[in-house]
Amino acid sequence: MTDLDGAPLGHATGYPDTYDPAQLFAIERAPQRATLGLGATLPFVGSDLWTAYELTWLDRGGRPEIAIATIEVPASSPSIVESKSMKLYLGSFAQSSFDDAGAVAATIERDLAAATGATVRVRLDGPATFAHQRIAELDGESLDSLRIAVTHYEIDPATLITAGGVVDEVLTTNLFRSVCPVTGQPDIASMRIAYRGPKIDRAGLLRYLVSYRRHPGFHEHCVERIFVDLLSRCGCDRLTVYARFTRRGGIDINPFRTTAAIAAPPNVRTARQ
Repeated sequence: MTDLDGAPLGHATGYPDTYDPAQLFAIERAPQRATLGLGATLPFVGSDLWTAYELTWLDRGGRPEIAIATIEVPASSPSIVESKSMKLYLGSFAQSSFDDAGAVAATIERDLAAATGATVRVRLDGPATFAHQRIAELDGESLDSLRIAVTHYEIDPATLITAGGVVDEVLTTNLFRSVCPVTGQPDIASMRIAYRGPKIDRAGLLRYLVSYRRHPGFHEHCVERIFVDLLSRCGCDRLTVYARFTRRGGIDINPFRTTAAIAAPPNVRTARQ
């Protein structure tokens, strides 16, 4: 089912506390990708990196256990999972007993594979690792000090122009904002763009990214649209777009798309996450 009218997002729901994989609500990627002119052959590879900070369950003696879950969904999966349904699903572990953390991770992997149609990887980090959790900003040269005039707050790819010879550079911004297409709530992110190709005009790039400010789009689709626009308008030979969105409901989603055969970046949260 892909009709968002049937999704829990934007609707009042209960919050089950016993294991219930039926809470997961899948949304097909293909319809949104079709609006970008994408078919079965994609111009990118990558993944969606989810971090769930509120996972808890019971051991066989009824004692609570906790962990931070890192979930990697491949960009090639036929479907994504709607975010509120993921929160409800993970919340349903709270009063259910499992043998150990390995059994919990295996259960999440199995259920998400069924929902997304692809192999999903899950890692659980328990309390013994919490002191080693890092906060770091995205690497690259920030665009945020540019003093630009902005007049468009709907997507405006016309500002993407090249101005110079071939370069290999990494640019970042903390100014990205879009809105949830269902609830209208703001989605805030830090963005990293690494590319090789004709030098992209930085002021135009920042105007373009800021033009998403009122755009209703899921995290994954926004990143893919940015990728497609940069690739088609700027003639990049190599391109990576990575966004780290602030968490909602104890979960953050961090889409990663690249032309290169490189692994997903370490799942290190930024200060705002």
